[in-house]
Amino acid sequence: MKLTILGCYSATPRTFTNPTSQVLEINNHIFLIDCGEGTQVELRRNKIKFSRIKHVFISHLHGDHFFGLVGLISTFRLLKRDTPLHVYGPKGIKEVITLQLKLSNSWTDYPLHFHELTNQESEVVFEDEKVVVSTIPLQHRIYCNGFLFKEKPGDRPLLIDKVTDYGIDKAYYRSIKKGKDVTLDDGTVVNNNELTENPRAIKSYAYCSDTKYDEAKIPLISNATVLYHESTFLESHKYLCAKTGHSSAIEAASIAKKANVGTLILGHYSTRYDDISMFGDEAKTIFDRVEIADDGKVFEY
Repeated sequence: MKLTILGCYSATPRTFTNPTSQVLEINNHIFLIDCGEGTQVELRRNKIKFSRIKHVFISHLHGDHFFGLVGLISTFRLLKRDTPLHVYGPKGIKEVITLQLKLSNSWTDYPLHFHELTNQESEVVFEDEKVVVSTIPLQHRIYCNGFLFKEKPGDRPLLIDKVTDYGIDKAYYRSIKKGKDVTLDDGTVVNNNELTENPRAIKSYAYCSDTKYDEAKIPLISNATVLYHESTFLESHKYLCAKTGHSSAIEAASIAKKANVGTLILGHYSTRYDDISMFGDEAKTIFDRVEIADDGKVFEY
């Protein structure tokens, strides 16, 4: 699992920082999560192939999380894209994007599918044989969702020496990898545990931005491998959290601790701060396993 931070600062872009956008690579998928201004430039800078992006997840309709989307969609058209693009986001995302495409006479030549979200409860929005993606309802000033990306259990790796010793035909390999026992010609049943080993641990990534402190999401993100949680403010400005619908670094760490996540990544910093290391310093007073996001930074798990 690989996470590339394209932008992780709140509100206005600057010459040296970008608003929210990131790319998650998990089980052979590449998912674009939020798409603030400058996203396609940062995709280029980080050498991420546009053609591999087939699913875009938009948390909410504040500009610093989606103003880069119509530009990216238009660039795909200029690059002669023909594969479908799926956009998951709040109700209204289709209207705002298609209006821009209409008025600029820039309709796409490829299939563009919008999956609009209105549910106040968690729901599955994407699923295939490898990954399932569900929403994490967040408490912000407008309708907002985070997203939980979770691998599905993989096949059990064969212990090929054991399989060969028993003289088991290759026709049974697929069912063995799925966990089935094998009955030999003489009637002996060979337990699957003798023929396979446990698959690698399932990995999951929980993305939570933007949100005020809210413990209701803890059951949804419990035991996630990695949690990205917004931390717009330091304690000196905690009084701004409730009225803006944001969290402090310490509040993010409290959620991480209560959810027993593997690692907490902080981001969505207010641009009023010159030193983002202070976010980590404050969070670590509550939770030890803290990483600091920054534009262009890559995390692998």
